[in-house]
Amino acid sequence: MTDQPAAPLRIPAPGDDHSLAALQVPGRAPTVVWLGGFRSDMRGTKAERLSDMAERDGFSFLRFDYSGHGESGGRFEDGTISFWTRDAEHVIDTLAPGGPLILVGSSMGAWIALRLAMARLDQPGRVAGLVLLAPAPDFTSRLLEPRLTEAQRAEIDAKGFLAEPSPYDPRPTVYTRALIEDGRAQSVMTGPIRTGCPVHIIQGMADPDVPHAHALELLTCLPGEGVALTLVPGGDHRLSREEDLRRLERAVAEMIEAGQS
Repeated sequence: MTDQPAAPLRIPAPGDDHSLAALQVPGRAPTVVWLGGFRSDMRGTKAERLSDMAERDGFSFLRFDYSGHGESGGRFEDGTISFWTRDAEHVIDTLAPGGPLILVGSSMGAWIALRLAMARLDQPGRVAGLVLLAPAPDFTSRLLEPRLTEAQRAEIDAKGFLAEPSPYDPRPTVYTRALIEDGRAQSVMTGPIRTGCPVHIIQGMADPDVPHAHALELLTCLPGEGVALTLVPGGDHRLSREEDLRRLERAVAEMIEAGQS
């Protein structure tokens, strides 16, 4: 008999008629929060690995699905960076309202992690560290918009969205005009990004979706000490090989240790 996946907690989404799904491992502080990527869900390989690590090592771990993702309600096409950041704030404030946080953001989740840290600079110690995997802050303006053809731009203008085949899912990836416009307003790589905490970036050098040059550019926006970049030869966007997962575990363990010192 196989183990059934744990049933998620259900949290009413702020100001909407659907709920957000979350999973939590209770434990000691700091609380490690998983922030997934665009169209990903909280039961992916990296999130499961961190959940197992939390069970084994005794730290608190929180993961959830944004609106329109995974087991949460809502329509994916209604989402934007500010909308999904609001989801993250709501889940964290509901399930981890006090104590230090270590935010682990993958791809788009790194963008949301940076925005969360920047918004909490007036709460010293609340965000104790960031681990950013294949970080894709500002991906709509820096990675998506520059590659759009005139025909694709016209399609977005006419329909309000662009649907493209996905290498990770049989369903097409949908980019809406609202996502692109909101992405410009939510940009972070326009000057120094002040997080108030250590940052460890892990970036694959064979990433076809977020080139490692993007991580290098992000690095120049992060002033101060305590910022590290690990470039992974042969690493792809998912960073889910066994050696990648061990690297993630080490980075989180080091951030936890630094947060407790």
